[in-house]
Amino acid sequence: MNFLRRLVGGQSGNITHTSQEKPEPDESAPAGISTGSQSSGIEISKSTELLPNLDQEENAPDESETLELSGEPIVTKPLDPDSIADLNLDGATRELTTDIETLQTQSHLIYSVASHIGAVRSNNQDAAYTFFSAARSVDDIPDFGLFLVADGMGGHHDGEKAAALVTRSVSSYVIKHIFLPMISGDSANQGAISESLIKAVEKANADLNSKVPDGGTTLSGCVVIAGMAHIAHVGDSRIYLIHRNHIEQMTRDHSLVQRLIELDQLTPEEAKEHPQHNVLYRALGQSEAVEVDTLTRRLPPSSRLLICSDGLWNLVPDQELLETVRQSKSPAEACDRLIRLALQRGGQDNITVVLLQMPD
Repeated sequence: MNFLRRLVGGQSGNITHTSQEKPEPDESAPAGISTGSQSSGIEISKSTELLPNLDQEENAPDESETLELSGEPIVTKPLDPDSIADLNLDGATRELTTDIETLQTQSHLIYSVASHIGAVRSNNQDAAYTFFSAARSVDDIPDFGLFLVADGMGGHHDGEKAAALVTRSVSSYVIKHIFLPMISGDSANQGAISESLIKAVEKANADLNSKVPDGGTTLSGCVVIAGMAHIAHVGDSRIYLIHRNHIEQMTRDHSLVQRLIELDQLTPEEAKEHPQHNVLYRALGQSEAVEVDTLTRRLPPSSRLLICSDGLWNLVPDQELLETVRQSKSPAEACDRLIRLALQRGGQDNITVVLLQMPD
């Protein structure tokens, strides 16, 4: 065992590192010999040039030692650490020479989701769903994210049931018909992302009509694959793109007041005070058929995608949304600050926010 101890710098027994951090190098170990970071025992290179000639027992120095391996004596010769650096170590494990500080890690999008009942309502009829997958392998599977916000409408409990059912139905369809074929490499059954999203919303609408006939809901969501956002939208929840000093509303409200604004019969300021500003002409659960708005957009590096119910944007203007998100250190902090702003303005409705940030 003394020979093995010399090879690893005098340490004995098994060596196990549970941390993924690089272990401190053993300065007493000869160059070119590494114990590894996650091995359950001692690994020694198979390079024969690291070992002395085992057939020349008579030439071994007096300080040599004999080991019993598999019942046969092996005479070992102490290694000179200063001479090991000159050996040809092809096939042997070499020390890592890369400066750890220069290593670049793969980055992913980060996101946060938050929902609050508000200051007036007795129950939360909003629903949110998020799903994110990231992989690093030879298969080169892209990052995948699904982000949904639904604002339920109806009786005291029908609204919350409608929103929950729709987010569950859409997410189930998307994962089955988009995500699973993607990670299995079955592109033939994947189809176009936008077409699959439309089918997912149509199925959710059918489920809603059959299971919660008195309920309705909005739905704003997107699938993000490799930096590309595929958006599906019905109702007046909103999706904003925030990049640098700009905020852009990517969805169009399917509300009566928005339609009057488009017809130049109402100004945006007048719409806020209109007695029917909450009336929607398009939502899930209104009829057997539903028309879905879709949009595909590449998300710039470091941009943010904000998905929210009208409980937020009705009380916090677009410019203040932009400033709050940009001044926050993380998506989680931004979601918390946005909900607090809505509550400070009265919190008349449920407030739901999903914020995702793209990598640099």
